[in-house]
Amino acid sequence: MKGRKTYVADIERELYDQRNPFAYSYKTEKGLTPEIVEEISAQKDEPQWMLDFRLKSLEIYHQLDLPPWGPDLTDLDIANIVTYVKPEVDLKYTWDDIPEDIKRTFDLLGIPKAEHEFLAGVGAQYDSEVVYHSIQKNAAKRGVVYLDMESAVRQYEDLIREYFMSLVPPHDHKFAALHGAVWSGGSFVYVPAGVHLEIPLQSYFRLNAPGAGQFEHTLIIVEPGSNLHFIEGCSAPRYSVNNLHAGCVELFVREGSTLRYSTIENWSRNMYNLNTKRALVEKNGAIEWVSGSFGSKVSMLYPMSVLRGERARADFLGITFAGSGQTLDTGAKVVHAAPYTSSNINSKSISKGGGTAIYRGLIKITKDAHHAKSTVSCESLMLDNESVADTVPVLEIGTDDVDIGHEAKIGRISEESIFYLMSRGIDEDEARAMIVRGFVEPISKELPLEYAVEMNNLVKLELEGTIG
Repeated sequence: MKGRKTYVADIERELYDQRNPFAYSYKTEKGLTPEIVEEISAQKDEPQWMLDFRLKSLEIYHQLDLPPWGPDLTDLDIANIVTYVKPEVDLKYTWDDIPEDIKRTFDLLGIPKAEHEFLAGVGAQYDSEVVYHSIQKNAAKRGVVYLDMESAVRQYEDLIREYFMSLVPPHDHKFAALHGAVWSGGSFVYVPAGVHLEIPLQSYFRLNAPGAGQFEHTLIIVEPGSNLHFIEGCSAPRYSVNNLHAGCVELFVREGSTLRYSTIENWSRNMYNLNTKRALVEKNGAIEWVSGSFGSKVSMLYPMSVLRGERARADFLGITFAGSGQTLDTGAKVVHAAPYTSSNINSKSISKGGGTAIYRGLIKITKDAHHAKSTVSCESLMLDNESVADTVPVLEIGTDDVDIGHEAKIGRISEESIFYLMSRGIDEDEARAMIVRGFVEPISKELPLEYAVEMNNLVKLELEGTIG
């Protein structure tokens, strides 16, 4: 084994890279102008306050600079991005009404099967618009609201106006402002007090158009004493031009309620994934993030939990897999803003083929958050000698009466482990795969069975290759 060159090569992701012809009923021109923003708003027949919000966000976007830290974004030229593409279908509530080419895409991804077998509701977005949305009758009877965001703006206008981009304001950063200007699609979820939804809701976002952006907005409110598991899936076929994903997720977790937000992202290697996710957690509430990131050219994603009430809790469990040409700069942020709050971050990354995986995290404890407790664990696994793994943790502690722990490990698959498994009759490819599967197992076991299978399949796709 000593001195033997070992590498793991990429293969084509046939399932996820299947693309449909670029067809649309309407699209804006490339670039970002007040006229384009007004076009988007007119297409949606929005109230005046939302158009005003968009135009103000556009002003803020032009005032802000790119982040001075993190991956290089200079190749991302908004002047060459189409910010709105409407597919050749309006929103449907029956799967059979979806056009065959779009339906086939979601059929291949297993969306209808998952809906029938595992989910309380499904939303499917294609390019800039939600094309399908449904919720089981028994969930609706219990007062659960699950709508596309455009319908929510019309049907729950006062509620949306109160909460929309209140947790992630446009001035937060340049791409939050961009989102505020050109957002389209996404889901609104409202769970009444005391309702425990036993099976998950899911929204799936598919970007088919080359050179386009996707800017869906997800807004979830879980009232006191309620419980929800929401699953987000994302994918796109590969093109030779840059695509952009700058969605926004705002989660409001009321007193004594629990929200689990699970994500499996498999963007293509021409995608800039600049998503923003944030949760506000009240007294005795809990937010649980489960995240798997397997695609994109560049990712900058750091889900934030703001623990505003006593004994609020945040858990984050994430895995990233960076291959050749990828820079995945991901992590988690937690603000402890009340006493007796707790957080646990467990981040794992795998890099190969020269890929770069970075954990960038923040734990902030305010001066009033006495008896706060936080544990951060970062583990990085490099599969070759040319890949990169970095850990960039930040701890801001405003009081002495806290319990904080941070641990980071970076390493490679040991040749001794490979040799041991091979001595038991396992070939080298499978031995390597077994070690990687064991590394990601804590994340996959937290997903519902069918999504754990999808994540394990993505790991398998990343690992398949040649040994030489």
